[in-house]
Amino acid sequence: MNKRSAMRYAAGVAAAGLAVGMLAGCAGGGGDGADNGDGNVTITWWHNATSGPMPAVWEEVAQEFEDAHPGVTVEQTGYQNEELQRTLIPNALAAGDPPDLFQVWPGGELRDQVANGYLMELDDVIPDTISSVGATVNPWQVDGKTYGIPFTFGIEGFWYNTDMFEAAGVEVPTTFDELIDVVGKLRESGVVPIAVGAGDGWPAAHWWYQFALKSCAPDTLRAAETDFDFDDPCWVDAGKQLQDFLGIEPFQDGFLGTKAQEGAGSSAGLVANGQAAMELMGHWNAGVIGGLTPDEQVPPFLGWFPVPGIAGAEGDPSAALGGGDGFGCAADAPPECAELLEFIMSEEVQAKFAASGSGIPTVAAAQTSLEDPNLLLVAQGLSEASFVQLWLDTAFGTTVGNAMNEGIVNLFAGVGSPEEIVQKMKDAAATL
Repeated sequence: MNKRSAMRYAAGVAAAGLAVGMLAGCAGGGGDGADNGDGNVTITWWHNATSGPMPAVWEEVAQEFEDAHPGVTVEQTGYQNEELQRTLIPNALAAGDPPDLFQVWPGGELRDQVANGYLMELDDVIPDTISSVGATVNPWQVDGKTYGIPFTFGIEGFWYNTDMFEAAGVEVPTTFDELIDVVGKLRESGVVPIAVGAGDGWPAAHWWYQFALKSCAPDTLRAAETDFDFDDPCWVDAGKQLQDFLGIEPFQDGFLGTKAQEGAGSSAGLVANGQAAMELMGHWNAGVIGGLTPDEQVPPFLGWFPVPGIAGAEGDPSAALGGGDGFGCAADAPPECAELLEFIMSEEVQAKFAASGSGIPTVAAAQTSLEDPNLLLVAQGLSEASFVQLWLDTAFGTTVGNAMNEGIVNLFAGVGSPEEIVQKMKDAAATL
């Protein structure tokens, strides 16, 4: 299970052939706001809401937009996330028959779509909407231009047992040096300091991501996404810092085989059932932890804090790592597409999204509608982040991301080195 699956419990990409067949029957692709023959316009909108409260929310949003725009019909359809991303949208774009408004994923995928001329540039169309989401829009920009807007975004941090912290006499750390001290005192108190689901690969990789985020300057991180320049010493430093951290034995026994979010023995399960004090994980983790307790409720001891900075390093100490979901318009979509996106990003609709408990809205004014206390903690951390970095494997694209993750997992297992991680990244980038 990768982190995107963890966020949405996605089923995978099994039926590519079926997806092609579905495209032929899907309502109104085309990216041209189909004219109904009487001057009216139909806007097609594809999204990834198939369960929970969001299908009803998006249906209501479509109806409200139609009511406010006579002559406009919005045909919104939800598809399973992985199917939408891996088959439906790529095939529709390649065939020249995309929906008008659709889910847009940032990073390497976005850059490819922009290079192929598939997406509408939004800066001159809805500039106020872009400004309303602050730094979270960065991953949806290419060369300073905006091609998608995130409606939800969350960041990674430490989910922790407040009771265990109190019993060990420790407070929330504000630097990595303090985190190391906390790990030692928790171990002395008789508890496992940190749980990690290294058996799934990506949770282990995220530890290196965080060291890189706190070691590399924001400009270095940005340049790496487009230029694949990994010569800065900070990339190797990240591996050395991780290697040193592994040396203090912060994790549970058998962490290399532990799953991340499946079952009581997973890393999330260890936190849920009081067998570990912390876990580094994304904003969705409170719900996962709650689902793994005996009563299937989020435990009252659960707390959250952002990943602390590294004193003296080049990285921004308040930088955050995360990801989210966004929408963009097809290049040939009519003006009504951008108007619909503007409405989706309005404070009114963002507040409705927040109240549904489905995630953290990117419009700050709407975050007051959040009712989940755990999401409120993450939202506060997001609002205080001066720089937001997209998950590194997503930011670098599949080829470099997979090579990077492989090198990190090897380091975790004691069969790799900090230098080998960076070399794998360089070698993978050279094939692009």
